[in-house]
Amino acid sequence: MSSSMLQSRMKNLLLFVPNLVVLCGKLMVDPRVPAKERLLVAGAIAYAIVPFDLIPDMIPFVGQIDDAYLIALSLLRLMTISEPAVVREHWRGGGDVVELIGSTALISAKFLPKKVRRVLTSRVESPKGKGDNSISPLLVERPQVDTSSRRDR
Repeated sequence: MSSSMLQSRMKNLLLFVPNLVVLCGKLMVDPRVPAKERLLVAGAIAYAIVPFDLIPDMIPFVGQIDDAYLIALSLLRLMTISEPAVVREHWRGGGDVVELIGSTALISAKFLPKKVRRVLTSRVESPKGKGDNSISPLLVERPQVDTSSRRDR
């Protein structure tokens, strides 16, 4: 995907951030969502609302990408712990919210510096080895397939 195409897609995804914040608010009061996950979602909302964070929100476009990334990671984690149907039930926007969240995480990761991604991801993932319910790392980058080594058949 070209850089300008990625930028255009990211701009479109950023328009959904307010809807994702509302979704997080609805999930925080749903009794089917585990308490630990509610706290994580609440933290993502707080991070998105506070204007001074890793990348200040006053910087147009770039300032909102880290917020979108953290919200998407929190919702991806929530969907690994509970059913994605719970998230879909609360979604009032268009399209499939699970695909939207996955796209937001993948595309916003391409715009964030690696150190920022690492800090934000560490706030969402459970430390390995602590407790029985530790989760595997979240997928935020898909492996690139090297097509140059393939032979044309």
